[in-house]
Amino acid sequence: MRLQGQNFRILTYDTTVEKYKVIGMATSCTVTLTNNTEEASTKDDTGMSSKPEVVSQGWSVQVDSLNVADVGAMLTAMKNGTKFELVWDKTTTTSNQAPTTASYQRKGFAYLSDANFTFNDRENSVKSLQFQGTGQLYGTTDISDDFTAISAGSLTKGQFVRLFLGSDNTTTPSAVIAAAKQLQLHVSISLESSTTKDTTGNWVAQEPVSLSYDITTNALVESGETITSSVDGQGLAELETIKEAGTPVKWQIANVSGANNRTKGSVIVSGSAQLTQLEIQAQNRTAAQYNATLQGYGDYTVGA
Repeated sequence: MRLQGQNFRILTYDTTVEKYKVIGMATSCTVTLTNNTEEASTKDDTGMSSKPEVVSQGWSVQVDSLNVADVGAMLTAMKNGTKFELVWDKTTTTSNQAPTTASYQRKGFAYLSDANFTFNDRENSVKSLQFQGTGQLYGTTDISDDFTAISAGSLTKGQFVRLFLGSDNTTTPSAVIAAAKQLQLHVSISLESSTTKDTTGNWVAQEPVSLSYDITTNALVESGETITSSVDGQGLAELETIKEAGTPVKWQIANVSGANNRTKGSVIVSGSAQLTQLEIQAQNRTAAQYNATLQGYGDYTVGA
């Protein structure tokens, strides 16, 4: 019988409970195994054909999920340069979570090198994670005794997570992006090979050397909606002023509720950023809108 995609899953090791768990509410995953080669033909070889020889090996894992409740944990791991212990395996049970130690199961360590968290209006929030393997992979390891199932997660609607932006880099941001339609937080870690001539085998070991992040938002120029909330909004005019000033501003991404979804709840992540691009789009017979891109300035803070 063919293996269905829902029965091939990525698990991570949770050090707090010392158990393996699947990445919850996943919608897709891709595992990439790479042999890096160099041309080995010389003048001693006749003919025109190439002779690629393997000089190093690497691997990566990409996972998409509808669970964004762990955004804080993911951002903290990236900021701290924490390794993840990953396993891919065939899974079973009614929730497709229990590993089966398939012949193609593999285990290894990886860094979360790239993460996108998307919170769009009237859409389910999503995360896309890219793990870059460091060091070798190990096969067919029985982890059933160290596995625990996770409970069903809940969906997060994008309109209940919003960007708050200040007008300078001194005060806590209290104004929400008005008439917002889309929001994305993207975090990336640059990795460098840490292998030397003292390293045995062909596997490439990696280590993080820098971190950067950016925030993109899309909003209507004018929404025409009735605003009953007392929370101020940042519109196109305010963002033009910020862009013209050319100095960092404080920001927060937070859960929201209440009138016009403007009442700030728990803060997911915050920091300072430079507004690097402002693009206004006004096409015939469509609502005028703008896109803003903010580049992270210094460290972000998780949960404050």
